Amino acid sequence: MDTKHWVVDKHQRNLESYPQIKEAAGLLKNNEVVAFPTETVYGLGANALSDKAVAKIYEAKGRPSDNPLIVHISTIGQLYKIAQDIPEQAERLIEKFWPGPLTLILKAKENAVSKKVTPGLDTVAVRMPSHPVALALIVASGLPLAAPSANTSGKPSPTLAKHVADDLTGKIAGILDGGATGVGLESTVLDCTGEVPVILRPGGVTKEQLEDVCGAVEVDRAILTEGEAPKSPGMKYKHYAPTAPLTIVNGSMEFIQSLVKGKQNKGLKVGVLTTSERENQYEADKIIACGSREDLESVANRLYDVLRLFDESDVDVIFSESFPSEGIGQAIMNRLTKAAGHKIITE
Repeated sequence: MDTKHWVVDKHQRNLESYPQIKEAAGLLKNNEVVAFPTETVYGLGANALSDKAVAKIYEAKGRPSDNPLIVHISTIGQLYKIAQDIPEQAERLIEKFWPGPLTLILKAKENAVSKKVTPGLDTVAVRMPSHPVALALIVASGLPLAAPSANTSGKPSPTLAKHVADDLTGKIAGILDGGATGVGLESTVLDCTGEVPVILRPGGVTKEQLEDVCGAVEVDRAILTEGEAPKSPGMKYKHYAPTAPLTIVNGSMEFIQSLVKGKQNKGLKVGVLTTSERENQYEADKIIACGSREDLESVANRLYDVLRLFDESDVDVIFSESFPSEGIGQAIMNRLTKAAGHKIITE
């Protein structure tokens, strides 16, 4: 399959009328799959109403077909066509955080979207992205778009169109290149079907921000405890992993350096994932700074790009520093822990 590549300036007005957007929307209406930027990561979009279209997402990604997808919309009217019995606290969250990096799990209307989007579930995951290219594409297509991250299943999520092209060229109809994404980590997924909302996946909207709007919010045990079965789209299987084995280290720089030396003494090439404050204080074969420890949003923004940069190097193993788990740090540590396959060493 030939994969078209369009470059779009997200700052232009009336994007939905641009020929690149129109061409991409036409492919979506023809049940093809198109990658597009959101404010979190690049998404792999297809008509959420079509079994044929959604099946192509799973095929392109190599994603297990029992892993549900998030539906992306551009208007509240689209929400009411696919979800029902929306609780008042969800309405408040929508008013505060949409468009933005918050996905809500709601009761689905029967047969409103493809059953391949919600395999075996009576709920549907919905969000309204804030990226202008994403919104323009949804508007131009006139469709709700099912869209997981636009990467090969299991690999780090894409924050640049290049990442998408590296993984999916020849497997999808097109890639809309709108530049680098913003948050850099996937949206927060919040289950609103119970009495108390439950975070199923931490992301760009933090637990503290959610609680400011709707009071008590719980965190799914699968986020906190290895072995628990996750309930969220995109969290059921191994994710985010670079090619070289990754280990998270809770310890001092001296301890991390000792681990590096131990592996090097065995003839292995070692990478270190650190921050700008410390990148000149290690001796390793590849050292990459992932933002600033004083600004965890910068770490979130760079994380997936850094994991892919390690893939472009020839390291055999990677050690990563750990990060505080408050605020956006919870999402960072969640993704790192998944990428490491829960391999953590504590000094």
